[in-house]
Amino acid sequence: MKWRRAQRSGNVEDRRGRGMGGGRGIGGIGMGGLLLVVVISLVMGKNPLEILSLLAGGDSATVSQPGPQTPVDDETAQFVGAILGSTELVWGSILDQQGQRYPAPRLVLFSGRVASACGSASAAVGPFYCPADSQVYLDTSFFQAMRAQLGGGGDFAEAYVIAHEVGHHIQTLTGVAQQVNDVRLRGGSIEGGDGPLVRQELQADCYAGVWANLAQQQYDWLEAGDIEEALDTASAIGDDRLQRQSQGEVVPDSFTHGTSEQRVRWFRTGFDSGDVGRCDTFAATQL
Repeated sequence: MKWRRAQRSGNVEDRRGRGMGGGRGIGGIGMGGLLLVVVISLVMGKNPLEILSLLAGGDSATVSQPGPQTPVDDETAQFVGAILGSTELVWGSILDQQGQRYPAPRLVLFSGRVASACGSASAAVGPFYCPADSQVYLDTSFFQAMRAQLGGGGDFAEAYVIAHEVGHHIQTLTGVAQQVNDVRLRGGSIEGGDGPLVRQELQADCYAGVWANLAQQQYDWLEAGDIEEALDTASAIGDDRLQRQSQGEVVPDSFTHGTSEQRVRWFRTGFDSGDVGRCDTFAATQL
């Protein structure tokens, strides 16, 4: 992937190598409890931040933020900045055509642990988007783990992961994320193979595919094998595959992100069409 062709975003904040502020936990849960929630969530194939948000009553936790830091301009920061910059160009253009302004998210690089407006998290959580502060959080050690443990990886695969999280930012802007959260706050079930949480995640995969299509038109930066990298990664992080690896059986009622086949298919839907209108997973009768 010839990612250096993209203009780098100025919305990358580098917190690597710093301690984490706000050690009190979330919603009265201590740090030991937080660790337990994270471990249980990963074993069950769930997003730990979603469970922590539910335990906190859906409210944002107040955390202390680390002070300013001079960013490290290494290749990782350059790569992340280039991918984020490409998402800004793509989504800025899409929303401009709809007569809307695109308030781009900030991407926070961290190592080990981080404090966000959605609570504190460790690198084990993986990349995540926090709607309370409109920021994507990324510990790039996840990419090494993705290669070594999940069978996915490569620069375009890593770009897909970032684009997926930016897709959640788009869902926040369009109100989709709030609709899903409203179901949860009313006590409704949001999990399961046909549930709103899976539909939300698959739509973010489709949005990542749309980004990949339009960014390729802009930069002509894909090389042989790049698309396969993204598809292999989408397959590697499907609920069915992760559950089978972690607990030896698949429990569709606890799905949160969709199966490997679904994640691949919705990414391809976005990539093949380049049309956000094809990404309405909530209206789809078959996922």
